[in-house]
Parts: sequence; C-alpha cells; structure tokens
Amino acid sequence: MAYESVTVDIADHVARVTLIGPGKGNAMGPAFWAEMPDVFGTLDADPEVRAIVLTGSGRNFSYGLDLVTMGASLPGLDSGAKGRLDFHKMIAKMQGAISAVADCRTPTIAAIQGWCIGGGVDLISAVDIRYASADAKFSVREVKLAIVADVGSLARLPLILSDGHLRELALTGKDIDAARAEKIGLVNDVYADADATLAAAHETAAEIAANPPLTVHGVKDVLDQQRIGRVSESLRYVAAWNSAFLPSKDLGEAVTAMFQKRPPQFTGE
Repeated sequence: MAYESVTVDIADHVARVTLIGPGKGNAMGPAFWAEMPDVFGTLDADPEVRAIVLTGSGRNFSYGLDLVTMGASLPGLDSGAKGRLDFHKMIAKMQGAISAVADCRTPTIAAIQGWCIGGGVDLISAVDIRYASADAKFSVREVKLAIVADVGSLARLPLILSDGHLRELALTGKDIDAARAEKIGLVNDVYADADATLAAAHETAAEIAANPPLTVHGVKDVLDQQRIGRVSESLRYVAAWNSAFLPSKDLGEAVTAMFQKRPPQFTGE
C-alpha cells in the first residue's frame, strides 16, 4: 500500500502505520485527511492484521494541522452561506478521517514521541491504547489559534480524561509533558525513549494478536458501543458551531501572528 502521508508495514499479524507528513513534524495536510479512511479501512478488512501500531517518523509524532497547506481552506469573514456549507462539508470529511481510526474493529496502539499537538491529540484520542516516550509533549492547541477543536478531541477526550483536566487543556492550550499526561490518564505508560515506546507498543500488539480475533473484535465492539452515540452527537454539534462562528478577526490575527512569529492580539471579534 503506497500513501503520501503514511507508510504501512505488516508482519506477524501486526501493522505499523507511520506518519510521514509530508509537512514538517508529520503535519496533517490534504493527503492525511484524504488517505486515513482508506488506510484504516483496508487494514480493518485484512484478516491477517490483528493489531495496529500508530507512530510518527522522526523526532515528533505530529505537529497537527498543516496550516501551510490547509490555511486557505479556512473561511473568511465574508463567507456566505455557500462558503460556510462547503466548510461544514470539509469539517465532516476531516472528522471522518479520525473516526476511521476510532471505528476500526482492529485494536490500535499509539507510540508517541516528541510533540503531539492539536490534530495529533485528535488522532491519539481515537486509538485504544496510548504509550509515550519521556520526551513527549502534548497540547490541545486550537484555542490559541481562535479555533474550537472540531475533529475529535472535544468529543473523545471526555471519555479519557476527567472533566477538569480536559477543560484545563482545552481552555488554556497549554503544553504538558509525558509525566503529566500519564498522571491525568492521557497515556497509559511512559518509556525512556522513542525506541522503547515503539517496542512496548509492538509487544502489546503482539499480545492482542495472539488472542482469538473474533473475540477481540467483540470486546472492541461492546466497548465502542458505549461511546458511539455520544461522540457522533458531539462531532455534529461542533461542525455546525464552527461553520457558523469560526470566521473571525481573531482567527485571522492568530494565523497572521503565527506566521510572523509574534504574540497575537485578540479582540473578541
């Protein structure tokens, strides 16, 4: 399987999906959002694949949304009804890319190193098990860009974190290290480095792959059933919210300030 945003390797009933960008820090550009449903749909349909390890290439898991390639898709203040409808469709498509991971019947394990920002957190919130290296850093960064996170974090993290911890992350956009992520339950365990983290993920994947596959699918199906309706409702709501309210002067200021490498000055407009 040849993709632009990931590589896929399969051995001993375990698939490894590695983010490769092509944006800096494995940032999520058009190829990522287009390819993820096919990547995970194909793996899920393969009876030889019984577990999936998801990781990032290089020093970081993912910088999240690739604003260089995706920034032009953000609606402007003068977006009319047609522009907002098109943006709503784009949000739904991006949500589908992350949901393809969450809805995969095959168990998924993330091995996270370095930065995991914004869309990266959306992605790891969709997997079953999360391991991190000691150098990992996490941020639900969207609020700093005048964006309500809309492709999964606010829908799935309430099932992973306590309400107070989630609100702290989502309302401040602060960075947390691996030790803090483990303490609040964002990750299962922390390992010394990226190699040890990936090895642990593969070890767990092998344990899962050794179990009867139909029973494993059944366990996932029963567990997933408890969150499907809640997540779906949240995703629909935030897609409508952002289609209506995302275009703002603050959004333009956030993007401009980021590229000019200066602190943004928000006015609430």
